[in-house]
Amino acid sequence: MTHPRMFAITDPVLARVRTLALALPEAVEVEAWGRPTFRAGTPMFAVYGVHDGHDTGLVFKPDPDERPALEHDERFYSPPYHGASGWLAIDLAADSDWDEVRELLEGSFRQVANKRQLAALEPA
Repeated sequence: MTHPRMFAITDPVLARVRTLALALPEAVEVEAWGRPTFRAGTPMFAVYGVHDGHDTGLVFKPDPDERPALEHDERFYSPPYHGASGWLAIDLAADSDWDEVRELLEGSFRQVANKRQLAALEPA
């Protein structure tokens, strides 16, 4: 079953997310469920798009050590479908803290990446 596209190709917030996510070693973008998903090969580490009324929601797998602090931050919420598996989301805007978004994406990526991808993240 094909899902209708739930995002605009020209979305400038998606463009920034895409730049950050695809900078990670061997990361790819795959459209699934009508949304852009970002993957470390096969395992998914982020989903972008409309979620539960949030137009620019970014769903990610939080670092387990950081999760309690994120849950107490009003910017983060438990997204439909993914939230039951421990994922969180943040509603982004053009004025978001993009260094923080990069850190969230990298933390999520690190949880699903293989050894080769993780080694590529480390400075030479």
